Amino acid sequence: MKERMKKLLFELLKDSKRSDRELAKVLGVSQPTVTRMRSRLTQEGVIKEYTIIPDFVKMGYEIMAITTVRAKTRRELTEKGKKSVMARPNIIFATRAKGGMGKNGLFISLHKNYLDFDNFLTEYFQEWGDDIEEHETMLISLGGLIVKPFSFKYLAEAEKT
Repeated sequence: MKERMKKLLFELLKDSKRSDRELAKVLGVSQPTVTRMRSRLTQEGVIKEYTIIPDFVKMGYEIMAITTVRAKTRRELTEKGKKSVMARPNIIFATRAKGGMGKNGLFISLHKNYLDFDNFLTEYFQEWGDDIEEHETMLISLGGLIVKPFSFKYLAEAEKT
């Protein structure tokens, strides 16, 4: 990736709502150049989407859960898993994984409270039944001490140094 494109990407990581005109000033290029570069980053799939990072507590979520699973890895389970995860909007990230105690999957989910989480987990594992051999979940209080809030701006700031 060209250095100018990389700089634009990092500027967008800091604040994607800035106009192409503002970005052009920061990068020292013309506004049409920024527009073309942004379009190219999107067309090439470097930029997948523009989104915000909300305050989950203000949205009504008290808990973030990080769940690891050891699932049977038949191909039909992979397709079933994709459909199941996509049907649950409170799962904000899911992937295959390798590591700790033979776990091969991970998902991160948001919950309004402990009862909401408990119901979610009960329903999810009832659906999966014998397909999940083992799982572990770490619960995070979103209203507690957060040492480093979730953001992509840290990547952009690291690039400066």
